[in-house]
Amino acid sequence: MFAVIKTGGKQYKVAADDLVKIEKLDGEAGDSVTFEDVLMVGEEGAVNVGAPFVDGASVAGEVVEQGRGRKIIIFKKRRRQNSRRKNGHRQYFTTVKITDILTGGAKAPAKKKAAPKKEEAVSVDDAAPAALFTAPEGEPDDLKKISGVGPVLEKKLHALGITKFSQVAAFTQEDIQRVDDALSFKGRIERDNWLEQAAELAKG
Repeated sequence: MFAVIKTGGKQYKVAADDLVKIEKLDGEAGDSVTFEDVLMVGEEGAVNVGAPFVDGASVAGEVVEQGRGRKIIIFKKRRRQNSRRKNGHRQYFTTVKITDILTGGAKAPAKKKAAPKKEEAVSVDDAAPAALFTAPEGEPDDLKKISGVGPVLEKKLHALGITKFSQVAAFTQEDIQRVDDALSFKGRIERDNWLEQAAELAKG
């Protein structure tokens, strides 16, 4: 079975277990997503084309990662005006794994959470890592505005003493390594350009 979905102003042909790189969606790795705008569903030689969407059809998926594409350079020049402008751009994207194609109004089964093993029971330390930094005074910034930071991750950052965009923007390589080790990020801060994003957000 395959389906054609519409998201981010583009159309994608998908099937179960496909990995699709689409325009950025909110969410963290492991989050479930549902695409309601299904333009076509095909199965065993039969094709159902929507007008514009197929009634009762949806596509379920799971966020695999949030990322940014390769940098492109935008260069503009006006002849004889001594005007030149050069900018770089990296497009955000979300990689989604298609888990199911649903028809007839069916809903995706709820994702079950594995119970923690006895020897790996969730502890207070797991939920709230020890502080690494001294949190500055004042109301914390909305760290969720940084791409890839959701409510759960924001709480963990607060527990580490990270509450302001200016803190993230001023991270040294040693600071990045400490946060990587504390939260098992595996290079996520640099991969998602947190410092660059935080610096822009700190400007207001």
